[in-house]
Amino acid sequence: MKQKKIKILPIRANDKKAFESCRRIRTDVFINEQEVEEEEEFDEFEEESQHYLLLLDETAIGTARWRRTEKGVKLERFAILAAYRGNKYGELLLSKVIEDATNAGDYLYLHAQLKAVNFYGRQGFKKVGPQFEECNIWHYKMELKTNT
Repeated sequence: MKQKKIKILPIRANDKKAFESCRRIRTDVFINEQEVEEEEEFDEFEEESQHYLLLLDETAIGTARWRRTEKGVKLERFAILAAYRGNKYGELLLSKVIEDATNAGDYLYLHAQLKAVNFYGRQGFKKVGPQFEECNIWHYKMELKTNT
């Protein structure tokens, strides 16, 4: 059986073709599946964020981003297309984002949907604070202290 070729490309929003692939994935996952409002999903931070596109044999299947905030480095918008979940692609993407974001700061945090808390926990993130609702979905803030 042929080995699948995986690539994780760091991109910027001004790379129109690659960013359009990220938008399609986020639209499928967040807007269509999870019913997040489009104006909530695509925000004023698109241009400043470092985006990632996960390719499997040249097919775009996942995306994520990170950005600097006054609190630290926030990891966001992790999405893997439904047909590709459960194959460790999300873990590969998260590892790459953590590696790159760690170079930007020693405090990484994210807002994890309840169903993703264990996923992030396996990478060392810890829950902090109470549950909260964001875009009609329950979350926990989670943090990773890298001390680089």
